Amino acid sequence: MTPDSPSTLDSHLRKFQKELSAGTVSLALLAVLGTAGEPMYGYQIAKRLEQEGEGVLSGKQSALYPVLRNLEGSGLLDSFVEPSVSGPPRRYYRITEAGREALRGWSAAWRATRDSVDAVLGEAK
Repeated sequence: MTPDSPSTLDSHLRKFQKELSAGTVSLALLAVLGTAGEPMYGYQIAKRLEQEGEGVLSGKQSALYPVLRNLEGSGLLDSFVEPSVSGPPRRYYRITEAGREALRGWSAAWRATRDSVDAVLGEAK
């Protein structure tokens, strides 16, 4: 495999996408819950990410749960469990006031980073 072979380039792209999504998933989760009118459970959150993110942020639903737990552990989300008539109990998540503050700060940081990278990429064409 040479450094510029298609499989090597694909590997680099997958690694870049994984690294890029690591930080953006937390921001996207806070944004979904920040605009939700009511608490949401994991599957609802995953579907919203898939719909609004045009598939770019969609991935394995199970991968969202560690991020949700991490955000909850940081005090940015609250959760509660309710029984479900159609299956096991569901854990619902809602954003906290600290989460709303973090969302505002993270959104500003995201926009500044995006604008800077876009400016550099515009020159790199």
